[in-house]
Amino acid sequence: METLTIIINDAAYGSEKAWNALRLTLALTSEQIKMGVNIFLMGDAVSAAKRGQHPPEGFYNLEKMITDVISRGVKVSACGTCLNSRGLTVDDLVQGVEKGTMIGLARWIKESGSVLSF
Repeated sequence: METLTIIINDAAYGSEKAWNALRLTLALTSEQIKMGVNIFLMGDAVSAAKRGQHPPEGFYNLEKMITDVISRGVKVSACGTCLNSRGLTVDDLVQGVEKGTMIGLARWIKESGSVLSF
């Protein structure tokens, strides 16, 4: 199965890049497509995986979307340096999100058929 690596750099809320990246991931991992996807969260995007989000009613919820993509077999990593600089730990994140490294991201890129950056 071909794998795509998606790198998300933008803040969780305020822009729709993280939301659109996760919407695309849901489409790519649907029964119709069934593509392998890795997601690497960098910079302010690490907050997209923060546990306990309470967006306004009617607004998208990135915590729920990340939980959904993980349940479909998507690997999600959050940059460890980016987490540390924001005072976050893996315990603050959605279950299944791993603390990532640049070496890990480099491996994903090397092994992927394509890479997208949001």
